[in-house]
This record gives sequence, C-alpha cells and structure tokens, in this order.
Amino acid sequence: MSQSPVINEGRESALDLRRKGEPLLVITILKSCGRFIKRYPLGAVGGVTIILLVLMAIVPQLFTPLDTQSSDYVIGVHISDRFLSPNSTAWFGTNGLGRDMYARLIYGARTAIMIGFGAVLLGKTLSTTLGIASAFLGGWTDAILQRFVEVFQSIPTILFLIIAVVAFESKIPDFGPLSSDMLIIVICVSIDTGFQSSRTVRGVALSLREETYVEAAVSLGASNTRIMRQHILPNLFQYVIVSASLFVGSAVLLESVLSFLGYGVQPPNPSWGRELNDAREELARYPHLAFFPGLFIFLTVWSFNMFGDSLRDKLDPRLRGTN
Repeated sequence: MSQSPVINEGRESALDLRRKGEPLLVITILKSCGRFIKRYPLGAVGGVTIILLVLMAIVPQLFTPLDTQSSDYVIGVHISDRFLSPNSTAWFGTNGLGRDMYARLIYGARTAIMIGFGAVLLGKTLSTTLGIASAFLGGWTDAILQRFVEVFQSIPTILFLIIAVVAFESKIPDFGPLSSDMLIIVICVSIDTGFQSSRTVRGVALSLREETYVEAAVSLGASNTRIMRQHILPNLFQYVIVSASLFVGSAVLLESVLSFLGYGVQPPNPSWGRELNDAREELARYPHLAFFPGLFIFLTVWSFNMFGDSLRDKLDPRLRGTN
C-alpha cells in the first residue's frame, strides 16, 4: 500500500529540519563557550585544566610513555637512579626509590580524580536527600537529622577521617578501579561533607517551600514526595551542580592531606600527598621532589574553585562576587 505524498513530504521536511538543526546546535554551543571564555577567563582556564586532569586520569598514556600504573619506573625500585634532577628522560627527576616523578604524578591524577568525583557523587546525593527530607518532613525527623549534622560539624574533619580510615580500611574490599584504601576515603569524605552540607541544602529547600508554585501544588493535594520530586529537586539542581564543582577541589585536598599524614592511599600506588610526604626528609637537598606534587595539588584545587565560582556567577547572577 503506497503512502500519501503529503506524509512523505512531511517526513522529508522533518528530516531536513533535523539536519539543519544539528550545525545550528554546534554553533550555539561554540558561541556559548566563547561568551563564557570572554566573560570568565579564569573560569575558562580552570575548565581547560580540569579537562586535562580528567584525560590524565582516563588516558594517562597520552601524557607519559609508561603504559601502565604498574610499570617498573612507576612502582619499582631503582637505587642507582634515586634523586636524579629533572632531565630529558625523567622530566621531574626521580624520588628516593628511583621512580619517575613525572609518571607518578600523571598516574596520581587518576587517584585524585576518582576520589574527588566519587566523594562528590556520594556526598551530594547524601546531602540533597537529607536536606530535602529534613525540610519537608519536619518534626522529629528534622530534629533528629539536625542533631546528627551538629555532631559531624563538631568533629574536626581530619580527625574523623583518620579515625574512620584506621577503623574500617581493612574491612572494605576493593571495588572496581577503587582499591580498599581509596574506597574508604571516598566513603568517609562523602559522609562527613554530606552531613555538613545538608544544612545548607535544607535552608535552600525551606526557602523553595515558600514559593507560590509549591503552595499551589499543596492546595491541589500533591503529596510531599511528589512536591519534593517534581518541584524542589529540579530547582535545587543548580545549587547542587555549583557546590559539587567547588567541592571536588576540597575532596582532592583532603585526600592529599590524608596521604601526606600516611593514612591515605598506600604505596606503591601513586598519590600526590604521599609524594609530598616522601619529599620531607630531602626537601633542603632536592626541593623539586616537593615542588611538582605541590604544584599539581595547587592547580587542581585552584582550577575547580575558579571553574565553580564562574559557574555559580553564570547560573545565578544574584550570587556574583559573593563567597
């Protein structure tokens, strides 16, 4: 049975519009990126740095000739090559065990990015859930949750992380690409920051609850679950995205501090904080051993902060210039 010429012409015109729309979409995205770069140059530099760090974590072979993290000059011991200055072969020199510092820092980006993004994903999920539930359920639920939040706020973050890592590291197995020591750091950082930041989410949710469209939904008989899912959560998404981009740098810094203190990622796995710890005793004679890991940590935290701050200004001009 032959189709009507009108239907065929309609389908062809729809396909033509779709094909024409694809280059327009690309042009629109490029123009938006251009405006962002022009208006927020520091945020753009931070965004490019973040892309490079993610590429280091996903495809480190693009940045170093050593194919895997288990390569000999990444985790092996070479006493004859220890404490070499930066040269054409080892760009950042070698450490006290003769390991290539440049390769270890490149592969250390994988540790930093996996822990940073993993802690953000779990932490923001927890804080959003607790904040919305506390704001809407109220009563005893709100009171109990806020007492837990106050407990976590009263404990120094580093002290909590050290106690939790020491207590539970041996009881948690490896999970995919995350080793047990990395996984416990992700869990502990996400729990601590999730509880602490849930109070801010609660405040935003309480303000959204007073909006006219929420009152209209209540008057129409919508349940709390439906209001939270359809009205509150979508409007919280902007805040969650911005705070998550800022929190990644904090998570990376916490992992570096734990590794520096000896409670983070354990050798021979590369970690920027561990490299700083190993450079302490030879800092006066070989300052490059501490300079390059510190530079990677600084650039990572700075990039996420600049990008997050610019993203916040872009999404909510009312917050422009605030901390």
